[in-house]
Amino acid sequence: MPALIDPFGRRIDYLRLSVTDRCDLRCNYCMPKDFKGYEEPSHWLTFDEITRLMSVFTRLGLRRIRLTGGEPLLRRNLPQLAGQLAALPGLQDLSLSTNATQLARHAVALKAAGVSRVNVSLDSLERACVEQVVGRDVLSQVMEGLQAAKAAGLTPIKLNMVAMKGVNEHEIETMLAFCIEHGFILRLIEAMPVGDTGRNTAYLDLESVRQRLQSRFDLVPQAAELGGGPARYWQTRDGRGQVGFITPISQHFCATCNRVRLTVDGVLHLCLGQEDRVEFRPLLRDGASDAELEATIRHALTLKPERHEFREAPGKVIRFMSQTGG
Repeated sequence: MPALIDPFGRRIDYLRLSVTDRCDLRCNYCMPKDFKGYEEPSHWLTFDEITRLMSVFTRLGLRRIRLTGGEPLLRRNLPQLAGQLAALPGLQDLSLSTNATQLARHAVALKAAGVSRVNVSLDSLERACVEQVVGRDVLSQVMEGLQAAKAAGLTPIKLNMVAMKGVNEHEIETMLAFCIEHGFILRLIEAMPVGDTGRNTAYLDLESVRQRLQSRFDLVPQAAELGGGPARYWQTRDGRGQVGFITPISQHFCATCNRVRLTVDGVLHLCLGQEDRVEFRPLLRDGASDAELEATIRHALTLKPERHEFREAPGKVIRFMSQTGG
């Protein structure tokens, strides 16, 4: 029987691993433009510490790891860590979330190291809108990164688009058409009240968007599971296009949550929308045995809450998304 079972019977087989809290962009729903409260590099888990902890997780039943940040490609020598993780017995899927500004330079090395696929944050195809949302004109760099990832075989490539009322909602149909044309999968995400940045983002309920897209693109529900994440997928009737809806506010998916998050400094967060956490860095640096690490992981799972409270208590989580790890 799998060891990673929480108090509500959910099997936890997916971990989102932040390798840095730094980012070269300032997406307005993620990190304040003047933010300087980064974690000290001496507090970052080393590659060997990460690999050791992940080896204990995989022995207990972890099957998926996603490398996140911040922007994970800012972590020096990331393909080396990817190679160490990809070699872990039992790990079935190693993926990466990125803003793609650095992806063109690293795509081939990441694929060779064992990363199977990438998710790319792209909220607009309009240069001015991209600059408004992320703080810099990086659209051409992102497009280069997408093409490099496609050429390297980091597929399927998913585009993550945070749908924002009055900002990019008019572009959603255009973005889906773009994804269909290039063989990408679109994922639409509702803004979450994580930190002041998330609470200040113009929320857009995706149910009305789904109805619009269903009519325009002749969408039908898709039963296939695509990567173990929270999206509910629909596809065009001819199967050429796919779009996922991530709806933590309008239709939360807590009952099927299968994931936890580890920050760059070794803090395990049991829920994106709660403050339950367990610190692993002290254990790793104080000589804890694998048995002690395993016991701490088992204890941590007992703390995983049943659900977030984004609707009931939107001001509860004060940390920013970049600090949690995507």
